[in-house]
Amino acid sequence: MSPGAGELDRPLTVVPPGERGATRIADRVVTKIASQAALEAVGTLPTGADRPSASVVVHHEVAHVRVQLELGYPCDIGARCRTVRHQVVERVSTLAGMQVPEVVVQVERLHLEAALGEGRAR
Repeated sequence: MSPGAGELDRPLTVVPPGERGATRIADRVVTKIASQAALEAVGTLPTGADRPSASVVVHHEVAHVRVQLELGYPCDIGARCRTVRHQVVERVSTLAGMQVPEVVVQVERLHLEAALGEGRAR
C-alpha cells in the first residue's frame, strides 16, 4: 500500500463555516466588473468615445464605485447615469457578492451625434 492511500479511508471531518477561511476578491477585479457593467448599460458607444472606466474602494465587503464615461449628445443624461448606476450595483452585487451603497457616475465628454452635426452645416 502506498503512503497516503490510508488517508482516503478516514472519515471526513466537517469544519465549521467560521473556521474554513475566506475568499477575498481583489479591488482590480471589482473595478473590471464595474467597468464592464457600465459598458453594458451604455450600450453602443458614440464614435470616438473611450470605453467606460471605473475606480473602486472596497472595505469589509462594501464597494464604493466611481465610473467615468462618455455619452452621445443629445440624450437624457440623468436617465443614462441612473441606468449605469443600477447596472453597476446589480452586477457587482451578483458577481462579487458585495454591497454597493454608492456609485458616482462622472460624464467626461459628450459626443455630438453625426446626424445632428450634419443638419447644422451651412
